[in-house]
Amino acid sequence: RASLHTSSARRTHTCSRRTTLPPPALHRATSAAQVTMASATCVPMAAATLRPSVQQARGSKASLRTRGARTRTQQSVSRGARKVAMAVGIEQEVAIDEAPLSLLREDGADDASSMRARFEKMIRNAQNEIVAAIEELDGSKFQEDAWTRPGGGGGISRVLQNGNVFEKAGVNVSVVYGQMPPDAYRAATGESGTGKEMIPFFAAGISSVMHPKNPMAPTVHFNYRYFETDAPAGAEAAPRSWWFGGGTDLTPSYIFEDDAAHFHGTLKGACDKHDAAFYPRFKTWADDYFIIKHRQNERRGIGGIFFDDMNDRSQEELLAFATDMAGAGGAAYV
Repeated sequence: RASLHTSSARRTHTCSRRTTLPPPALHRATSAAQVTMASATCVPMAAATLRPSVQQARGSKASLRTRGARTRTQQSVSRGARKVAMAVGIEQEVAIDEAPLSLLREDGADDASSMRARFEKMIRNAQNEIVAAIEELDGSKFQEDAWTRPGGGGGISRVLQNGNVFEKAGVNVSVVYGQMPPDAYRAATGESGTGKEMIPFFAAGISSVMHPKNPMAPTVHFNYRYFETDAPAGAEAAPRSWWFGGGTDLTPSYIFEDDAAHFHGTLKGACDKHDAAFYPRFKTWADDYFIIKHRQNERRGIGGIFFDDMNDRSQEELLAFATDMAGAGGAAYV
């Protein structure tokens, strides 16, 4: 049973989180095959894989909770979305009894072939698949809440609490519309101009955080998103912009080499289907992004991949990439 109390064969684990230490070799690896624990900050307690350790947690009566009950809402949004949140604020959500077939506006402007509709379909499919996999593993069911926004759009939140394996797991999707101040639009896109008309925007994404009960199993986080703008009301030319973003990262309390190799190897395989340069580029971006500065630049967990403001190739290519990465998150973890 994966518990500190019942595993006498495991070596003592020591880890100083408030001391300046070199990053683990895992962060420096450019492929899963290069993962090594030679200079890891935390000494592994056993050579176990994630899948057995999670399965052991299912029936363990001695599993420890190293943290109290927590609710961590993580929304890693693009620069544009952050600017929107600061400048416009958050509208009051309105709960609804059942999730609609689509969260897009009902005016017909976003038909099934639009990128908005296709991205919504992708994230809702991904939500269904990930929730089904976690329910099968845990043996418990997610609870669903759906909501809308007065300005357009809404979301579907699915949460599992106090399960057999997971203390808390959430898989949420949102599809929202709003008005973006022109200064925020220019700050997000780098464009120049003096216009004062509000810029209509659209944002959609899937976001998840999962906390197992057993400290031997790691916490995982991922999110994938799409953002675009329209022309302001009455404008002839559209100051249109769009981009994709997202990432997946793993935060173990105890590091197992096989887990790390499997996690990074799965993400690398999904990246390599699209561009061999993606994994080293986005892995480095994740290493630089997930840093806890007030802990003297300590990295959070063992990293993963991260990318933002991506519009350097066609929407078709980037939608396919985001779809594969959203699918790889579950395979890398479960």
